[in-house]
Amino acid sequence: MADKFLIKNPIMTEKATQMSAFGKYVFLVEKRANASEIKKALKEIYKIDVMSVNTINVRPKTRRLGRSVGQKPGYKKVIVTLKEGQKIDLAGA
Repeated sequence: MADKFLIKNPIMTEKATQMSAFGKYVFLVEKRANASEIKKALKEIYKIDVMSVNTINVRPKTRRLGRSVGQKPGYKKVIVTLKEGQKIDLAGA
């Protein structure tokens, strides 16, 4: 899988922004990607040293609209911990 297609986009929630102060960043990634592929892709794209990659599979959630029932799609996100003193500028991303 091509590295640039593994990382979809950074997740910029309030919690994720607070985590960036501790060198942890959250990204939405391709569902089939594994931790070692993600680590390699981040190193190539952002030119950083990654200490650890924690993956989280978020399951689909059921939603209703009137009588019809559907599902919001599930997704995979990762929490990436960088080496001490490194940062990612997500404002330009």
